[in-house]
Amino acid sequence: MQSDSIILGIESSCDDTSAAVLINGKVCSNITANQDVHRKFGGVVPELASRAHQSNIIPVIDQAIKTAGIENQQISAIAVTQGPGLMGSLIVGLNTAKSLSLGWNIPLIGVNHLQAHVAALFIDHKVEFPMLCLLVSGGHTQLIWAESFTHTEIIGETIDDAVGEAFDKASKLMGLGYPGGPIISKLASTGNAKRFQFNDSQVGPYDFSFSGVKTSLLYFLRDEKAKNSEFIEQNLNDICASYEISLIQMLTKRFNNAIKDKKPKSISIAGGVSANSALRSAVMELSAKYNLPAYIPDFQYCTDNAAMIAKAGQFLLEAEKFISYDALPYSRS
Repeated sequence: MQSDSIILGIESSCDDTSAAVLINGKVCSNITANQDVHRKFGGVVPELASRAHQSNIIPVIDQAIKTAGIENQQISAIAVTQGPGLMGSLIVGLNTAKSLSLGWNIPLIGVNHLQAHVAALFIDHKVEFPMLCLLVSGGHTQLIWAESFTHTEIIGETIDDAVGEAFDKASKLMGLGYPGGPIISKLASTGNAKRFQFNDSQVGPYDFSFSGVKTSLLYFLRDEKAKNSEFIEQNLNDICASYEISLIQMLTKRFNNAIKDKKPKSISIAGGVSANSALRSAVMELSAKYNLPAYIPDFQYCTDNAAMIAKAGQFLLEAEKFISYDALPYSRS
């Protein structure tokens, strides 16, 4: 009888191909192949993403297994992102996982990508429930109330764009490149965040809206460039700092509202934007304000990665929640 729980995680929801091996809850490998081809387009091109996944997925899985020092026959289950995400990208990952599951005769676990971002918190932390999590990524912005890993409720979310999209759009407007979040954050670190103001959209106490702040930046840059064609270049760091702090204040305002009302025993952030240093600092301030433990994932587990898929797979394996070979991917949650 096999004593170790060994899970192979596969992630291909967007433009990163990733595979990881989790042994008894410990990450023993986490390999990711990035796709730089999208940078020149200012965003992910779905067709190019799915083609790159086809080229990358088998080598990445092979490397993850070898790095972990295991053999195929030792794997207990395969956990794979089933959705949400880009349909073509999901199909590559799910079909590969189905083939391996069938060939190796081991169970197949379908993982919700957003739930996996929450699972990333469990890799390095012993989470105290109930927990309030702010999930922030390129495609999603949500407030999640968690009684346990398998019992969660979305209590607030964006009514239009995600915060990651707000960073990307701003970066494109200023000609800075893609992805926008890391670029703006780096420039903002030496800027004056109080110099310019961008207004918050008026929505519900837990819901978010970022279309207004993007439009505000668009008109602001247009008007200032009409007066000075070199305005962006001459004030770039201050613009980035002011815009970044506006987005973070929009996030923490709703987070603060939910903490006051729901009274969790812990708080956390997850998703790609949780790598933003200013947001991490703001969450630690909330942690001190309410005297609550704050869980923040290690940087390598913030962006899309297979370790979080494998960790989610661990909980689903324990609950014996498997999927069949006719299971389909889903693009929306």
